[in-house]
Amino acid sequence: MKKATLVISFLCLFSGYAAAAATSAEQEVAQAVDHLTQAMLHKDIPQLQALAAENLTYGHSSGNIQDKKAFIADIETGKSAFKTLEMQNQKITLSGDVALVRNHFSAQALKGTEVVPTEIENFQIWQKQKNGKWLLIGRQAFRF
Repeated sequence: MKKATLVISFLCLFSGYAAAAATSAEQEVAQAVDHLTQAMLHKDIPQLQALAAENLTYGHSSGNIQDKKAFIADIETGKSAFKTLEMQNQKITLSGDVALVRNHFSAQALKGTEVVPTEIENFQIWQKQKNGKWLLIGRQAFRF
């Protein structure tokens, strides 16, 4: 009986540790998503550079695919600009050093002085790099 209690206690302890670690990683990813969102909204180019992987593939709901350089250039030049931008109904799934993030992209985009409501779905792939930072390696938006 003592051995069974010890084994059950050990398993409960380990399960709690794994859940806490997953929660911590999920929080790190959620924070990275939030930092990216704020960087896009406020044209924070150094932050965008820091959060996007060199091999980023960034897909728009229009079907346009960009690399890191083109994605950041559109933000920097104002081709992609926002009055408001938030990610809603976010779900994060972890698989090792990869995080799959689904959310609803809700924005008031700016086309010159015109405000364009934008409601699309968003799928992001983040990878934890060797330096411990989560970087965006892929993004695909789609209309629903």
